[in-house]
Amino acid sequence: MFFHTKELINKTVEVDEPDPRFAQLLLEQFGGATGELSAALQYWVQSFHVEDQGIKDMLQDIAVEEFSHLEMIGKLIEIHTKKVDQTEAYKSTLFAVRGQGPHFLDSQGSAWTATYLNEGGDVVRDLRANIAAEAGARQTYESLIRMAPDAGTKETLVHLLTREISHTKMFMNALDSLGKLTDPFFGDIQPDETVDLYYNLSQGEGDQRGPWNSEPDFKYVENPLH
Repeated sequence: MFFHTKELINKTVEVDEPDPRFAQLLLEQFGGATGELSAALQYWVQSFHVEDQGIKDMLQDIAVEEFSHLEMIGKLIEIHTKKVDQTEAYKSTLFAVRGQGPHFLDSQGSAWTATYLNEGGDVVRDLRANIAAEAGARQTYESLIRMAPDAGTKETLVHLLTREISHTKMFMNALDSLGKLTDPFFGDIQPDETVDLYYNLSQGEGDQRGPWNSEPDFKYVENPLH
């Protein structure tokens, strides 16, 4: 059961001067691959795969928060496209054809698609996918913040970026509670004897050694052809 409260989860979104061109960029976090709709649906669906009641509850709490963030982005887009429909800036954007307010498009006009969602029925796999999703969202927010046209918009975006960091920590802690934060092995099928081999398949100047290809975790195969 869902209830909608007619107030934003954080605070009132304030915009100093509407900028429809920036609103088009904001669509990336409304109907784009790294957007709030994608995150909300991904985490919500994943929650039905999880037997651990604590992690199920966490996924549902975060999913609902992501829907609240979608509302904040939608409000930003609404404000940035209001009362500017006669400007040249407005006519140069997707809103000239689609109308004011948010749409399920990304910043380039591509429609939202369920192929953005990454869920697979294994809690370890899903939590790791969620960490990657939060990293993608944070990168997008950082780009938007650098281009934000006014202080009010920037403040809202910084809050949303902050919550991406919080969610990442939650997913990492959930993995840690399962003993799987750094463990690459999960599932029922045991790997074969090549699991600890590192193949030097990009040879030449610039070859590097590090913990990703050294003892004790890996045996370095200098020339895999011999």
